Amino acid sequence: MLDPAVIEIGLLAFTTFFATVSPVDVAALYAAMTPKATDAQRRAMAIKGTLIAGGIMLTFALLGDEILTRLGITLPAMKTSGGILLLLIAIDMVFARPSGGSSTTEDEAKEAGHKTDVSVFPLATPLISGPGTMGAVILLSAKANGDIAKDLAIIVAIIAILVITLALLLMAGHIQKLLGVTGLNVITRVVGVLLAALAVQFIFDGIASSAVFG
Repeated sequence: MLDPAVIEIGLLAFTTFFATVSPVDVAALYAAMTPKATDAQRRAMAIKGTLIAGGIMLTFALLGDEILTRLGITLPAMKTSGGILLLLIAIDMVFARPSGGSSTTEDEAKEAGHKTDVSVFPLATPLISGPGTMGAVILLSAKANGDIAKDLAIIVAIIAILVITLALLLMAGHIQKLLGVTGLNVITRVVGVLLAALAVQFIFDGIASSAVFG
């Protein structure tokens, strides 16, 4: 029987990644960025972009602690700063406005508009694996505290969100037509509220575990 703590961090990871990646939004943006692409081209770019994003996320999941140590960043500092970053993204999601942390900026969107292959940029990063997602991966890996079962739960959550994202990318055109702008905004706002709560919890945890306040 699985440890409840492992299930808890797995669900936390999945919820956090669902909010930071926002697969439905990514699919809608992908459809808008590839209006002239054939079905075969869209499929190839979706698979390539998802694999690259997965490689980035898994790298941060496996080497997150090492990266923090090399940079001299303490876990409380990472929790607090990461929580603030996620909170800013969540606020933008609640108000249904674009955020450079989980989507393309205006300049990036213009650059992408001139590219025929958007799989690496902006699909893989920053749409799927943006700053917010990478920060969340490191935070959750640190929260696992070296527990192999918890680390595996986080990796499973990453794979699950990537599978969902890829499936939606392959159906991007249909999703955009089905939900419309209002439907997409409703989903974004609901997920944004959940992400805001998680972000505030990360900030509280970071402050509570800081030696300055201990």
